[in-house]
Amino acid sequence: MIQTDIFGRELKKLGFDFYTGVPCSFLKHLINYAINECDYIGAANEGDAVAIAAGASLGGKKAVVLMQNSGLSNAVSPLVSLIYPFRIPVLGFISWRGQPGFPDEPQHELMGRITTKMLDSMHVKWAILSSEWMEAKRQLAIAAKYIEHDVPFFFVVRNGTFEPETLRKHDSRRSLNLVHAIELGDSQFPSRHEALQTINRCKDDRTVQLATTGKTGRQLYEIEDACNNLYMVGSMGCVGSLGLGIALSKPEFDIWVIDGDGALLMRMGSQATIGYYNPGNLLHILLDNNAHDSTGGQKTVSHNVNFVNIARSCGYAKSIFVHNLDQLNDCLKEWKRTKGLTFLHLKISTGKEVSLGRPAKKPHEVINRLKQFLNGRPEGEGT
Repeated sequence: MIQTDIFGRELKKLGFDFYTGVPCSFLKHLINYAINECDYIGAANEGDAVAIAAGASLGGKKAVVLMQNSGLSNAVSPLVSLIYPFRIPVLGFISWRGQPGFPDEPQHELMGRITTKMLDSMHVKWAILSSEWMEAKRQLAIAAKYIEHDVPFFFVVRNGTFEPETLRKHDSRRSLNLVHAIELGDSQFPSRHEALQTINRCKDDRTVQLATTGKTGRQLYEIEDACNNLYMVGSMGCVGSLGLGIALSKPEFDIWVIDGDGALLMRMGSQATIGYYNPGNLLHILLDNNAHDSTGGQKTVSHNVNFVNIARSCGYAKSIFVHNLDQLNDCLKEWKRTKGLTFLHLKISTGKEVSLGRPAKKPHEVINRLKQFLNGRPEGEGT
């Protein structure tokens, strides 16, 4: 067995001090160490944890993801459509529940057989973590080299690998909603293009704009391609968690998450996490057209959901329904003056674009440019 605090200190020496994940009994001692000694973000699910770690990585952190291997299936989308195309390096530890030849619960049997095959299929470098300290230390050094070259690396962890680490008592904080503005009167249903133009006009040279997958990112690119923009190309529903990771690692920047109703509905648990950790530099904007616009206009169930009340109950400091573009403009200007974790909900019309292009820049080029912006952009490069 490995002494957990020694292992954790070695990770710290290598620069890894930002953790996020979902608990597992095989990893509980490493998770306890991370909570006791490092920055640890408890995610609602494993896919969100991957996206949070990706955001922290963009903000200059060396990020670690912790999860049970059953959660690997939940993390597939961000691993293959966020981590892989954007070339974002994260270090992962996955428990090996259902390891062949070892008795376990029936729900772990199949995943235990296919865990390493899934990692291979997703082009994730991996190794079985040794329970011998000196060999594990050597493995960590190898993994760190992969991370330095923007290649994610995951360890598969067997039961009994880590010695016990007691979880110290931590007080739970409570985030409170201070401003709550519900829908009053008629909405004007501006187009997505008009809404994005309004948002883009309000940004400054300390603003990062993260546009969700689908037409939102594509239209923002057409309005203005900028080094402080990111256009999601997959990992639907993960833009809020990505924004949380960036916001926590780069509090000196304003992080504007531009979400869609279909995407937000897919991973609504992320709002609970965002609300709890409550970054004051994060603005979450929902452009809601009650449709999956980029796939043919199929209806979502957003008309049956009170997103403003959900954000309020999750602990967003401000949750505001926005009726028109003038009000959106006023809210953005007010936010720049007062800040605070804020949720804005604007209903928009469905798209009527005959031809909408896609970003010419490759995802990893967009990410490298954004990393330069966040972590010391080249002389003379503006927005």
